[in-house]
Amino acid sequence: MSLAVGQGLRPRVRPEIPLVLVAFVWGATFVLVKRALDDVSTLLFLAIRFSLAAVCLALMLGAKARAAEDWKRDLRGGVLAGVCLFTGYVLQTLGLEYTTPSKAGFITGMYIPLVPVIGAMLYRKMPRWIEAVGIVAAGVGMTLMTLPGSEARINRGDMLVAGCAVAYAMHILVLGHFTPRGNVSFLAVTQIATAAVLSLGVCGWAEPVRWRSTPAVWIAVGVTSVLATAVAFALQTWAQRYTSATRTALIFALEPVFAWLTSFALLGELLTRRATLGAGLILAGIVAVEWKQEEALPEERLHEPAGLH
Repeated sequence: MSLAVGQGLRPRVRPEIPLVLVAFVWGATFVLVKRALDDVSTLLFLAIRFSLAAVCLALMLGAKARAAEDWKRDLRGGVLAGVCLFTGYVLQTLGLEYTTPSKAGFITGMYIPLVPVIGAMLYRKMPRWIEAVGIVAAGVGMTLMTLPGSEARINRGDMLVAGCAVAYAMHILVLGHFTPRGNVSFLAVTQIATAAVLSLGVCGWAEPVRWRSTPAVWIAVGVTSVLATAVAFALQTWAQRYTSATRTALIFALEPVFAWLTSFALLGELLTRRATLGAGLILAGIVAVEWKQEEALPEERLHEPAGLH
């Protein structure tokens, strides 16, 4: 998969641009998915979404995916990434049955600081100080945007969603490990196909199947399958070949900001002062990391010690 974002940009800046686009797509589709879930059961929706996305990716990237040199290693990476992705979605879905959406959004967002923490344990390599500052700022901003001050008690749903945050963090770290030396197209197709197979396997018994054919459902299925899954995860997989897992997680902190912008444009939803401060901190954290130019070149990531096999 080849992405030429612009000749005038520094090579190490280019990967962040697709990641911002991914965060925008995920945030912008939140309203679509929320409306669609009134008419379709969650796991059935995920099964359809991942299945259609896997077909789209196979058609888009099939020839390049078949060119994988070390296909066994890439298959292992794609399956691991797909399992992490599926696990995150399912745990978040189950957790939402017992906790509030605002708490679920906050706890899910904890994958952002978890990425450098787990990465440091796996690779024995701490993030750069400016990345740590950006992660802290984005984490505080996420808290202010998504967690009302009155919701402090921990329940079973919170614990399930915490597992989702770990799964999402591991998904980013798995891709960060396998993409530098792997076939990006093969990894992208395999991870989504794995998530599709697992989703199809559980949607019939984990919850009652519910489907009502409405325009909202079909629009959500089409947009999320193609843009929010096939294109988004292909872009993420490519971008993580050239940037760190920590910076990927930091940029994904933009998702609630884009979700609010979409809600404002479509529903007229206004941010509170607290949430506005949170959005500002997220943006400040990202700008701080991107402004600092003393980071090592992405090629240095090719020499990280192997921690995921």
